[in-house]
Amino acid sequence: MMTTSAFEILGPIMVGPSSSHTAGALRIALVARSLGPAPLARVRFTLYNSFARTYHGHGTDRALVAGVIGLAPDDVRVRDSFEMAREQGLDFSFETSDEGTGLHPNTVTIAMEGVDGTAMSVTGESLGGGRIRISSVDGIPVELTGDYPTLLVAHRDRPGVLAALTSGLSAAGVNIATMRTFRESRGGRAYTVFELDEGVGDELLGYLRLAPGIALANLVDIPGSATVAPDGTICDGFDTGAQLLALCEASGLTIGQTMRRREQELSPEADVDAAMAQVLEAMREETADAIRDPKPSLGGLIGGQARAVAEGAPRLAGALMGETLTRAVAAAMAVIERSATMGVIVAAPTAGSAGVVPGSVLAVADAVGADDERIAFALWNACAVGAIVARCASVSGAEGGCQAEVGTAAAMAASAVAELMGADPATCLSAASTAISNLLGLVCDPVRGLVEHPCQDRNAIGVADAVSAAQLALSGVLDPLPFDEVVGAMRSVGLSIPATLRETALGGLAAAPSACGACSRCEGR
Repeated sequence: MMTTSAFEILGPIMVGPSSSHTAGALRIALVARSLGPAPLARVRFTLYNSFARTYHGHGTDRALVAGVIGLAPDDVRVRDSFEMAREQGLDFSFETSDEGTGLHPNTVTIAMEGVDGTAMSVTGESLGGGRIRISSVDGIPVELTGDYPTLLVAHRDRPGVLAALTSGLSAAGVNIATMRTFRESRGGRAYTVFELDEGVGDELLGYLRLAPGIALANLVDIPGSATVAPDGTICDGFDTGAQLLALCEASGLTIGQTMRRREQELSPEADVDAAMAQVLEAMREETADAIRDPKPSLGGLIGGQARAVAEGAPRLAGALMGETLTRAVAAAMAVIERSATMGVIVAAPTAGSAGVVPGSVLAVADAVGADDERIAFALWNACAVGAIVARCASVSGAEGGCQAEVGTAAAMAASAVAELMGADPATCLSAASTAISNLLGLVCDPVRGLVEHPCQDRNAIGVADAVSAAQLALSGVLDPLPFDEVVGAMRSVGLSIPATLRETALGGLAAAPSACGACSRCEGR
């Protein structure tokens, strides 16, 4: 069963503007830093595909440097990482490569050299929503996902090395869940990845590092990675909408209640309610800040639009969107403005779509007088829907276009609003199906490679889609197609969208003549 945490869907809490290109890139660099030589003297970043084409506008460059100097994804100093690195004496550079065929759209290789001359390279992929995967170390293919506590050991491919490692772990009472060895050649360099049921202490690490033939032994902490229930099973687990509905029917719980109980199984030691309260607090701040105090974005394409919508409500709302939808749209646009200034936001499920869920849920909650407990269950509901889409399709614009980002966010918001209004689980998923259907095929074509335009306007449309889909379902106008089939169609359409329309800024609105003019006008910002 899927082990995606709710806080990978409504999260991470991060500095904008992009969950995949900013938070995900930073997390890759954090992992590389934990594996590489220390202290670092120099580092070279080679970017591929979407990373290579849009890294300036997304702040990917600053995020990568922030990661190698140890900043967290929600540290507002990410925007100042270049200056901080130079103060620390770190030499860094960036290269773009056209040799990305066969690689994930968001791939970076981080080549590090320590002050003692030792070197290591780590290649990582940003999978969307801040989630990452490490795909190679020193050019040797590996697969580090972080599903379990992970030990990476670099060694020579010689008889007895693996036996010594497994014996050492066994003697310390550490159970091995999986073990995979990746080698360069027979008798050459090799890496073994141990996925463990529990972490290992410094004493055991020190022992392993002294074993014959061992060059490196490090624990790998992949920020934002999934967790696995202690016994390896999840009673409330689900991979599909059909399985989720069956769980709800068997237990008599709502989708939100089911997702909360599942999160408790995944993280029995954690206070999941406190974590969701932190998400809610961050959402309230991100939806209000840019209306209260608008600022120009890094790229100069947006800034002040959320306030304009809010201030226009007395004149326009009655005849057009109505009071609740107007507030929801203004709030959603405010989130994108805050993100575009490298402010702190909640990815939901990505930074590019981060305004849809909080804008919709908070506006409707305010209209019906819902307390924080009801709002929290609506957010748990949104997490469940987003987790299924992430599992069965994609939430990454670089993989599936903007339908994967704003479309998924609209589905999450539609289902959440429906639960907030008292809908049963089947009605919630019907609302989610309609929301996805309305945005099927939506391309990702950010002007100048920035998460600004048309991203902000598409968050506004995502809110309108979510609220109207929820009202249709609550009125008994149900989607004739099952949720899982709609998600399957979304995946199929995403695979059909050309690469030029998947977050590369090479097609669509990004290729319009005036968009190129916007590039030159904003270059000095």
